[in-house]
Amino acid sequence: MADYDNPFPEIIGSNTRMQEVYKIMEKVVNTNSTILVRGETGTGKELIAKALHYHSKRRNAPFVAVNCSALTETLLESELFGHIKGSFTGAIAEKKGLFEAADKGTFFLDEVSEISPGLQAKLLRVLQEGTIKRVGSTNDIQVDVRVIAATNRNLEQEVDKGVFRRDLFYRLCVIEISIPPLRDKKDDIPILAEHFLRVYADKNGKKNIKGIAPDTIKYLLEYDWPGNVRELEHEIERAIILAEGPHILASDLSEKIRSGGVNLKLEEVKDKTLKGIVDTYEKRILTEILYELRWNKSKVANLLGISRQALNKKIDKYDLDRRKRQRELERERKKKNKIS
Repeated sequence: MADYDNPFPEIIGSNTRMQEVYKIMEKVVNTNSTILVRGETGTGKELIAKALHYHSKRRNAPFVAVNCSALTETLLESELFGHIKGSFTGAIAEKKGLFEAADKGTFFLDEVSEISPGLQAKLLRVLQEGTIKRVGSTNDIQVDVRVIAATNRNLEQEVDKGVFRRDLFYRLCVIEISIPPLRDKKDDIPILAEHFLRVYADKNGKKNIKGIAPDTIKYLLEYDWPGNVRELEHEIERAIILAEGPHILASDLSEKIRSGGVNLKLEEVKDKTLKGIVDTYEKRILTEILYELRWNKSKVANLLGISRQALNKKIDKYDLDRRKRQRELERERKKKNKIS
């Protein structure tokens, strides 16, 4: 690999595909063109958007971000464009929208594919004319905003299905930046792991941890990381909490990493019917994905290709509980301390 001076040091990685990303970022950082950042969940799309903003001529103005999948259509419209007093039930005062808040800066629209057709038309108008209307108002408000959008979906397919406007797609995709999944840039795993070690060792008061054992790195390299960099980050944080010596050992890693993925022992499936075995797998998979996506049910349902209602039924079926997952690390740590 040729040496390359990364102009965006807040982004960790020197893989050749990431070098291509940096080169595109360098070319577009000080333009006003709209950018579409593509990548799987956990690849760091918002980090790319922030780096573009803070290295641009807009760096002294606000960076504003919104997750378009986290709000209903009505709430998202009010968040994006603001509203006037009395425009709907609960609008007890005038409110500026996020486009106004981001004036002279950068507005990051995450999960842009989740915007409803009605709001897509209004977003297109902002991109074309640089003006917004607050909900309930007829007055145009001029805004100077650089828009960066992100998606983990194939927007071309969404356009073909008629759920995403073709004209909006072309407006958003003036410049495209594609972030490779972690499984396609495994040579970056050691430096990413060391970075997260420094961050979380300091945050958790475990400065005695100096590094990661070579056999531990081997396990990290063999795993496919469906949750990408975010999953690696969580795994290193977990290992730091459980580690007792100056290095993270393979035994500090979760079983799924050591086994290369979802793993079931013989005693977990013996004496079970096929349905029982499938349920055991399904529960394990659901638990891991819910944890990796921070219990964002919309993202989990989308990733699994099921409705949110179906997801909730499965959570109830397997008696999964968010608080149980949050307490899991603490219980595991206490158990390990008792053994030692």
